Amino acid sequence: MSETIGQKFQAETAIARLGVSDQKRGAPMPPLELRLLDGREIDLPSVDVAWGKTPLSSAMRSRRSLREYSDAPLSLAELSALLWATQGVDRVWEEKATFRTVPSAGARHAFETLLLVNRVAGLPAGLYQYLAVEHRLLAAPSFSVTSSELAGSCLGQKAIENAAVTFVWVAVRERMTWRYGERGYRYLYLDAGHVCQNLYLACEAIGAGACAIGAYDDAAVNALLHLDGAERFVIYLASVGKRTILA
Repeated sequence: MSETIGQKFQAETAIARLGVSDQKRGAPMPPLELRLLDGREIDLPSVDVAWGKTPLSSAMRSRRSLREYSDAPLSLAELSALLWATQGVDRVWEEKATFRTVPSAGARHAFETLLLVNRVAGLPAGLYQYLAVEHRLLAAPSFSVTSSELAGSCLGQKAIENAAVTFVWVAVRERMTWRYGERGYRYLYLDAGHVCQNLYLACEAIGAGACAIGAYDDAAVNALLHLDGAERFVIYLASVGKRTILA
């Protein structure tokens, strides 16, 4: 009996420390997807087109950060495959949650993916957003961001300038903290690791490589992408390009 009372006290104390989430307060759930850009939608090819025959064990062994890339472009099918691998939606559950190719705390999936395209066949260079639920791209022709500007906000990392495409993952704070309160910030960073690891492994399957980027000026990169830095902020980036010599 005393042990049960003690366990209950510990649980109540832990809840008090973490605070009451917006979900517990009855606040409405944030939307599953947030459009950060204005523009036209572009259909993406089937994700099965681009996959090679690289076994998962080989991809895990050969995975390395790649900072130098060939001049070869990614195909639109290859980009589609990488997007699906990192945020692809398998199903939407009652408009309350999405089940995707990566794990996420409480299936909150609190990221939006921006893409700075340099060399993708069939796509003009520029900024795009991945609409994960629809598996489409959103083009933003009026939003001008160059690879040299993004590299500058990332402490001069040249991989961004040389990449075929740079993935920029934007955290949507309330989508995670609605359920988990302040602890949700911890889960955001854990989820970012899941996403980027999938990108590394998927790149191995298409003869490409990725370089995760965690060194950047938060204020500069958020300002460049018109993000407020509090409710919407860049949490992780990765440059991607074709290998100079295919293994």
